[in-house]
Amino acid sequence: MPTTETEEHKALRQAVSALGKRHGRTYDREQLWSEAAKLGYLGVNLPEEYGGGGGGISELSIVLEELGAAGCPLLMMVVSPAICGTVIARFGTEAQKQTWLPALADGTRTMAFGITEPDAGSNSHRITTTARKDGTDWLLTGRKVFISGVDLADATLIVGRTEDSRTGRLKPCLFMVPRDAPGFTRRRIDMELQASEKQFELTLDDVRLPADALVGDEDAGLLQLFAGLNPERIMTAAFAIGMGRFALARAIEYARDRTVWDAPIGAHQAIAHPLAQAHIDLELARLMMQKAAYLYDAGDDVAAGEAANMAKYAAGEACVRAVDQSVHTLGGNGLTREFGLASLITAARVARIAPVSREMILNYVSHQTLGLPKSY
Repeated sequence: MPTTETEEHKALRQAVSALGKRHGRTYDREQLWSEAAKLGYLGVNLPEEYGGGGGGISELSIVLEELGAAGCPLLMMVVSPAICGTVIARFGTEAQKQTWLPALADGTRTMAFGITEPDAGSNSHRITTTARKDGTDWLLTGRKVFISGVDLADATLIVGRTEDSRTGRLKPCLFMVPRDAPGFTRRRIDMELQASEKQFELTLDDVRLPADALVGDEDAGLLQLFAGLNPERIMTAAFAIGMGRFALARAIEYARDRTVWDAPIGAHQAIAHPLAQAHIDLELARLMMQKAAYLYDAGDDVAAGEAANMAKYAAGEACVRAVDQSVHTLGGNGLTREFGLASLITAARVARIAPVSREMILNYVSHQTLGLPKSY
């Protein structure tokens, strides 16, 4: 694994940063999405033969981090090109690739991802959304919650379960559900957190899908599922690191300029040291994120799973601390709309909670890495 970024990655980071700064904190999501697509950033991880940039999650995470650091993160990048695009590129049929990948790359179509359920939470083994065969079709029934951007997406990649004909046990499978499919309804969840991408509860009432709505092999669902979840964790880390960097930059600028008792407040160690620590934490989290992305792009799914969880944990913790310290540095000004930090107090918590809580990551590391017995 390289310990420093390549010249190509540095150039990508600079170019995306320039785009983000042109849009800034008051960005228009649709305009930024369209421009990022035209510049090739949305599909940078998708195969070249399908209109993508031929890169990987390493490059896509740079794009999201830099947009976040400019104050204009695109949350749907975590879902549409990272999760759905990756799963389709790795496991989809040729027809599915031809239909979806060029459109995901050029931004003309988007896809949401539905896994979380009201009674399943972090335990994906308790998913109750089921798919059963009806001739050559599938009938999909169940509920999903906290699904981002369904109102914007042309389809949702739904995690359901089918019955194994040999064992009778349920196994996970992935289905593409068009937004206008009969029986597929959504209800917006009233969130205190204000964001461009809204959250929804989905209901699937015997949604009839053709055979080609199934993505990949019916018997390899778990492998395919985690092929999407590892990029999700890496991209969530990028989202959190970008947010933390944005907040920290505002605080540093303020600490340099704000003068009390004849000296800038940044000259005082009580201000300077916590900001320096926040910077160190964000840099360390980025290193783990880069390691996770490198391993994933190299095809080492097992090692990438461990690193992706660690990266998401480290980035979430670093983001919360950076935002908190940045707001504290500005005092009352940190709560004003002018500086754009107050809303991040709530938004930063998302990186600790979604798509998997920090406690479940600690469970993963204690069981998978340390070999300790499970508590559940």
